[in-house]
Amino acid sequence: MRPDTPASHTTEAERLLRTAAQYPGDREPLYLQAAAHRELAGDRPGATALYDELLASSPADPHLIRALKAANLWEYGHEAEARAIIDGLRRAKPSDAAAWETAAETLEAHDELEAAESTLTEAAELLVTSAELPHATQSLLTTRHRVRRMLALPHDDWDTFADQLHTGAVPLDELHDPKRLWSLGSSDPAELQAEITRLRSELGTYRTALSRPFPVAVLHWPEPELDELLAAYPELEAEYPTYRAHLTDIEASLRELAQAGTPNLGIVRATVPSYEAFAASESTRPSNADLLPQYATTLAARGRATTWPPAQAATCWCGREATYGECHGGSVAT
Repeated sequence: MRPDTPASHTTEAERLLRTAAQYPGDREPLYLQAAAHRELAGDRPGATALYDELLASSPADPHLIRALKAANLWEYGHEAEARAIIDGLRRAKPSDAAAWETAAETLEAHDELEAAESTLTEAAELLVTSAELPHATQSLLTTRHRVRRMLALPHDDWDTFADQLHTGAVPLDELHDPKRLWSLGSSDPAELQAEITRLRSELGTYRTALSRPFPVAVLHWPEPELDELLAAYPELEAEYPTYRAHLTDIEASLRELAQAGTPNLGIVRATVPSYEAFAASESTRPSNADLLPQYATTLAARGRATTWPPAQAATCWCGREATYGECHGGSVAT
């Protein structure tokens, strides 16, 4: 049942923290969910404590965690600290669109529209490098469009791009019209019906985003993790004869799937503790090779997949200090 009272949110946060202790490989997303439930329960200092715990443990996405912490701090009177975090994030120039958008929405929520717009513009200058954008960057452009609409600014190229990316029946200019709020208090049935149509369009857009199929994901064991895996479970050596062969198999498998027309391909980073926890949850041994594809699918379903292929100029998925085009993205995988 979905929690909808402070007590039930607190209970859900405690459950998530217990789960994180049981499955340390999933600690970061579980802690973020627990922090959100603490915020909904009104325990904002408790949420900050969780963000601080994550930041002290070398998280995978520190910029997003800092942005969420800033949003939370501002809500319970720590505006100066929240502003300092947002300023630091802007100086850091993260490659994570979600961190930028969270920071900008925090500014917007506190009537700092000009600062929100400049933050989103900085992010767009950094992240919009091609016509094919990940969903998070598309969302950032949509948020920027809304903020600029609130400021009555004329359309620029990125606003036009946001319009082109929008797939809803109602155009963004209508969805982001500041006067829409007035229609909610109208007694005119025609105005109310028009607002219902707009809201349905927005809901349809969100549902489309949320219902995107999980990527078909392939496991990538970084070399230290693979060494640890095979030392503990030598039965898996048939799956992974060498690290070099493992990397070659990943690229070859993904190319074969792409040629067959399989959409939404991705790579998930595997770790031994996370894999062992997953095996325990499935009541089987980690040495069972049949478990590997299930583990990959589960990680992908939890949002842990990185889209494949990366851009040619992006860092290669294997972790080497080389671009994808120079490494595994070449005409022949290395």
